[in-house]
Amino acid sequence: MDKTLDFSKNIYELCTANPDIIEIMQELGFENITGKGMLNTVGRIMTIPKGAAMKNIPIEHIKATFEDKGYTIL
Repeated sequence: MDKTLDFSKNIYELCTANPDIIEIMQELGFENITGKGMLNTVGRIMTIPKGAAMKNIPIEHIKATFEDKGYTIL
């Protein structure tokens, strides 16, 4: 499986293509957006960088976490 993560794509697209992203995002503190209802609505317009800014989660921490789990960030 190709484990790339394009931060320009919305969260819905990313999680639909690779469902294990949901669990990683929950670990990072994105509890609400990963719920089914939120993912299907807000997730369609929200990107990881936008969510990180809203939740005050450093983007470098997010990148490092995904890279530690084998993802390549685009």
